[in-house]
Amino acid sequence: MVDFRKLTHGLEKKYIFFTILAPLTMMGEVAMEVLIPLLMAKIVDVGITSHNIQYVVRTGLLMIGAACLSLTFGVLSGRFAALASTGFSHNLRQNLFGKVQDLAFSNMDKFGTASLVTRLTSDVTNAQNTYQMVIRICVRSPAMLVFAVIMSFNIDRELASFLLVVIPVLGAVLALIGFMSFPRFREMLKQYDSLNSNVQENLTGIRVVKSFVQEGAESKKFSATAEKLRNAQLKAERIIIFNMPVLQLTMYACIIVLLWSGGNRIIAGSMQPGELISFLTYINQILMSLMMISMIFVMLILSRASISRIMEVLDEKTAIEDPAHKDVTETHQKQAIQSGSVEFQNVSFSYTEQGTPVLSNINLAIPSGATVGIIGGTGSSKSTLVQLIPRLYDVTSGAVLVDGQDVRSLSLETLRQAVGMVLQKNVLFSGTIRENLLWGDKKASQQEIEVACQHADADNFIKGFPKGYDTVLGQGGVNLSGGQKQRLCIARALLTKPRILILDDSTSAVDTATDARIRQALRTSLPDTTKIIIAQRITSIQDADMIIVLEDGIIAATGTHNQLLETCGIYREVYESQQKGQD
Repeated sequence: MVDFRKLTHGLEKKYIFFTILAPLTMMGEVAMEVLIPLLMAKIVDVGITSHNIQYVVRTGLLMIGAACLSLTFGVLSGRFAALASTGFSHNLRQNLFGKVQDLAFSNMDKFGTASLVTRLTSDVTNAQNTYQMVIRICVRSPAMLVFAVIMSFNIDRELASFLLVVIPVLGAVLALIGFMSFPRFREMLKQYDSLNSNVQENLTGIRVVKSFVQEGAESKKFSATAEKLRNAQLKAERIIIFNMPVLQLTMYACIIVLLWSGGNRIIAGSMQPGELISFLTYINQILMSLMMISMIFVMLILSRASISRIMEVLDEKTAIEDPAHKDVTETHQKQAIQSGSVEFQNVSFSYTEQGTPVLSNINLAIPSGATVGIIGGTGSSKSTLVQLIPRLYDVTSGAVLVDGQDVRSLSLETLRQAVGMVLQKNVLFSGTIRENLLWGDKKASQQEIEVACQHADADNFIKGFPKGYDTVLGQGGVNLSGGQKQRLCIARALLTKPRILILDDSTSAVDTATDARIRQALRTSLPDTTKIIIAQRITSIQDADMIIVLEDGIIAATGTHNQLLETCGIYREVYESQQKGQD
């Protein structure tokens, strides 16, 4: 069952007002349209039959007035419905996007990026069209149907009783078609997700595609995905296309029967010609209303699938809940983390409830201000370990403590403001270099920005651009090298003035000399900040206070560089292999 309160949560009062006005003005349009055939019958049966020109003119003017009013009401209804539906879609996108921002990484993994993009775009557009249709067409068609049936019964009950058989049968057929179509439309939307995923992946990695001359292979892959979508669309349409033929067959059959019966009644003198004309007009209005209801039915089937997908996101319970200490003042929250000490107490973690643990029984204490290096083979869960500190994921068992407090007891804002993290994948956004850096601190002065960039060894190359810090970056920083992007991400993290700084393989794209300068700057400029560095090169962490060797999610050894060379075979083997590579 759809919870419309969630769909319309936060909708502004003016859009609610437009939502009310749209059906009210639509009712005015329907009333005028129903009145026009009645006036037309009076002109034929009274004015023309009695040759009363004044009556014809007077009634004709009333018809023109009714038509003008109908047009006015229709225009107003369309405008109010458009304003209400666009406001609804804007509000729904805001709610949906806000919900996505609150989701944890595990929730994001569940839906997938492409699926969320589809829900925020195509699905919301379907919901918008449905909203406009509900407050306008869904009022017009049933109202027209009811009023036209009443007027037709008022003209001739015996003829109109024919409709009591036709309408229920037609409704049952349309309902059956809709019931069979819904799962097929839902499958079609899933194929849209796959198509979006394919497009997103291809466009993001277009340089790799071209480098490996894989345009043909990617085109075939896209063609196969598009073919699946086409087949899913056809499968849904094969059912829904029966709507119109069934409706038209019913409509034309009704007109033939009524023309035959009505003609006989005129000949028998029990019915006036004007009455038959107005009766047929009302029957046409009834059948057109049924046709519109049929179209509404199709749209509702499609939108039902879209709305259910939107509700899946809105109803999703985030895997990481913010304690949101309402009784704690903002000032106290900012002072909640006094030092950068980190402790792992018997921590285990798996990405799914029943999944294999990727971290097992981690016990580790990192004092405030220490520099810690983490090294290990691919898949040893180095990144996973550090992502538990700012609660990008929550531990499966055990506890992670920052400043002696369980991270689950701290507000997410307080915790993440204290933890500066440069992820393995460097992400920059469209805009200037300055705008990207200000993500770290919106109020940072130019001097603070330059100091942070100097520590990240980025100031020189930035000032080498003609516009310096106002250089516009392409999407994802495509006009920068990998090393430049890494240094900008480090500078952005430094602007947060973190108590804990995590560098997840964040200098892999820079040369060893630049790497050494960055480490030296961090050591001298941030003596009280706890620094956790994940690296593949031992030279990046050999001067750390403590080095952690991870293997298959377990701490294999800890110690200084010299200690590990003597006691840890894994570390020694990596060190010797890298030394040989340098030689």
